[in-house]
Amino acid sequence: MERNLKNVLVISFGFLLLFTAYGGLQSLQSSLHSAEGLGVASLSVIYAALILSSMFLPPLLIKKLGCKWTIAGSMCCYITFSLGNFYASWYTLIPTSVILGLGGAPLWSAKCTYLTIAGNSYAEKAGKNAKDIINQYFGVFFLIFQSSGIWGNLISSLIFSQDSNKVEISEKNLACCGAYDCMTEITNTTGSAEPSNSLIYTLLGIYTASGVLAVLLIVIFLDQIKSEQAETEKEILETPSFWSTFLATFQHLKDKRQCLLIPLTMYSGFEQGFLSGDYTKTYVTCALGIHYVGYTMICFSAVNSLCSLLFGKISQFTGRKLLFAFATVTNTACIIALLLWKPHPKHLAVFFVFPALWGLSDAIWQTQNNGLYGILFEKHKEAAFANYRLWESLGFVIAFGYSTKLQVYVKLYILLSVLMLSMVTYGAVEYLEAKSSPGAPTATKTENVGALTQETYL
Repeated sequence: MERNLKNVLVISFGFLLLFTAYGGLQSLQSSLHSAEGLGVASLSVIYAALILSSMFLPPLLIKKLGCKWTIAGSMCCYITFSLGNFYASWYTLIPTSVILGLGGAPLWSAKCTYLTIAGNSYAEKAGKNAKDIINQYFGVFFLIFQSSGIWGNLISSLIFSQDSNKVEISEKNLACCGAYDCMTEITNTTGSAEPSNSLIYTLLGIYTASGVLAVLLIVIFLDQIKSEQAETEKEILETPSFWSTFLATFQHLKDKRQCLLIPLTMYSGFEQGFLSGDYTKTYVTCALGIHYVGYTMICFSAVNSLCSLLFGKISQFTGRKLLFAFATVTNTACIIALLLWKPHPKHLAVFFVFPALWGLSDAIWQTQNNGLYGILFEKHKEAAFANYRLWESLGFVIAFGYSTKLQVYVKLYILLSVLMLSMVTYGAVEYLEAKSSPGAPTATKTENVGALTQETYL
């Protein structure tokens, strides 16, 4: 048990170090590299590459390299993105974004496979239920990993708050913040402009070092899966070829319920994309300065983590329909408020209220969407979750893709429209379910939700 727990902790802290860097960088991309929309374009490319990667790379790499070296190699893909930010241009950020996206799917698949094998192995020796042990391991992993959003954003805010170049933002420039932004590079000519290069390089140096430490931790301390576990590994990795996975993913669209869930799944990508791509730039950076981005995103991460745990527990009592309704009302209220609110430094608390409420809603979208897919498509989980990854990632790609082309109020209306459509189609799914199995309980089973929500974090 001690050896297995040590390996679980090594993976958990490795991911914590890696995503402390990536999470912090993701929040800052739209503000740091706003020229020609380079920052959001790089995020869009990451999710496009992730779609391709998740289709065929994971089984191939894990079979070839084993879980340990797949994790270590994929982590190196993330480090290239940190390095690309040192000299940010289309020729450095876009290729490194592709590399990161390609490394994302194998990293998460290898982690899931490793924890599953370790759990099965220990359960067999100890005579315990394998599912219980695996759930415990995923619980430990997500408990440690989820705090990465807090540390990454805290580091960026502490470093950028030392900037001596900060100037007062004029009322004229503040008029260009918020929903009716001026679609100009106004944020580059005010106190919310990019911090000095020395501070940016300091931050990127810390993030790169954090990534390198993560790789060293895995290489030095993580045990390779032993030969007697090779059979288990072989079984877990008996995954179909690229083409059969590809075909199964699209054949699954013959299921009416899967088609009806596409808007809801894409909305998950849209809403996360809006917060990290648009809210951070046109509300926080524009009105307060880039050094506040980290603090507001800490608020989002902390509330999201706590609520994921909370809603995972209470959904068995409330049922998923009530939670979906709660998330819809919360998100709708936020969108309407963001349309009406003119951001101003005097309203400091409000800048934190929105990410907190967004985190609360996002926790419901993540836990309940994953639980819903797990229950509705129990016999075709592989194809169902491939669809989940595909449509959510497509939501991210579209949200980041149009980020620089449209004014914020238009994006908020799009967000609201997709949310309303999602609720109509989700209602249709619940109606079909109730019709096909009258009297069946509708509360969401939340077993292993931790394991299922991994795609969210890339």
